[in-house]
Amino acid sequence: MSSSKLETDTKTGPLYGKVCLVTGSSSGIGKATARGLALLGATVVLACRDSGRGEAARQEIVRESYNEDVSVGLVDLARFESVRSFADDFRQRFSRLDVLVNNAGIYASKRVVTADGFEATFAINHLAHFLLTNLLLDLLKASAPSRIVNVSSAAHSGGHINFNNLQGERKYSGWKSYPQSKLANVLFTYELARRLEGTGVTVNCVHPGTVRTNFARNNGGFMGLIVRVFAPLMLSPEQGAKTVVWLASSPEVEHSTGKYFAKQSEMKSSKVSYDLEVAKHLWEVSRELTELGQV
Repeated sequence: MSSSKLETDTKTGPLYGKVCLVTGSSSGIGKATARGLALLGATVVLACRDSGRGEAARQEIVRESYNEDVSVGLVDLARFESVRSFADDFRQRFSRLDVLVNNAGIYASKRVVTADGFEATFAINHLAHFLLTNLLLDLLKASAPSRIVNVSSAAHSGGHINFNNLQGERKYSGWKSYPQSKLANVLFTYELARRLEGTGVTVNCVHPGTVRTNFARNNGGFMGLIVRVFAPLMLSPEQGAKTVVWLASSPEVEHSTGKYFAKQSEMKSSKVSYDLEVAKHLWEVSRELTELGQV
């Protein structure tokens, strides 16, 4: 297909005129998701921490999609002040938001504390996205029908929300902190879906599969070793992003909300993920920790 034909296709694609925001989009699943949305004609905003890597990803996506409507927004999800500033800047730049993909995530084998004083895995994987989503909810509602896609993991099934040790202060284990954060993603999805009922905004979560990215690769310990050894057997970022892009764009799931997906199919999540009291309590704790105010 010629470059001019590709350029024309993006301007008549199913997401042309739609604004999509993807966190953690300078590499891995996030970048592959952003590329997939750009190929469908969307205006795509890459929410990245590093300007150099973000710009490199932007140029690559523009080159491969022939879609010039791709830009970078800088945000450090480890700092809530940065999340708030990013949300403010986004609202000044755009009058609508049709798709929000909360993708960024980390695995830390050792306990790391953010500048705000929170354990990094819980702060970045859950709290920052909880805050960002709520700060942009008015735009999503005004742009309805719109969609939120939270990237979780099958690892959530081994998770437990320990309200007495959310920050891993008493005893930290990456093997416990990461599944806890991914369970928080699912609980957040279900609780937010209940709160958004009737607004035209859908929210779903997804297990992208075991994907070959930089995730945990540089960590020491057993997890880093597993990732490096089994990388050749893992899915490519493009394969991992397939269900994410589908949830963000397909008419098949236009009205689906409060669901957990894998391989473009609705799946059952863990038993505790359906606990209404846990979800409500997590919401209130998250609201207090992020100083969000009543929502």
